[in-house]
Amino acid sequence: MEKEFVDRMRITLENMKKEIIDKLVMESSEFREMVEDLDPKDLVDLASDDIDLKTLEALGSQEVKRLRLIEAALNRIENGKYGICMKCNKKIPQERLQAIPYAVLCVECKNSDERRNR
Repeated sequence: MEKEFVDRMRITLENMKKEIIDKLVMESSEFREMVEDLDPKDLVDLASDDIDLKTLEALGSQEVKRLRLIEAALNRIENGKYGICMKCNKKIPQERLQAIPYAVLCVECKNSDERRNR
């Protein structure tokens, strides 16, 4: 996968992560107190750290799931595995990654999973 594309996706994923954390800061006074003393660049890394489970629950299960998927995608970028389907090991099309930057399956495997889970 092109380095330039992966770099753009890393920025997109980091921005998505920051949005989720910012939302949590706005909605949770307890979380706000935790991050008030942090350097702004540490805020982006905060989701990687062990955050109190009660605080993560304030996000709601969908946002927690999304945050974990974003973290996993960032880890795949670091490991050189970004954009590779976790099921069939084929490249995930760039169009799919632009739509869902944390996608772990190619369209074929995702469709197959959805049919099987109906």
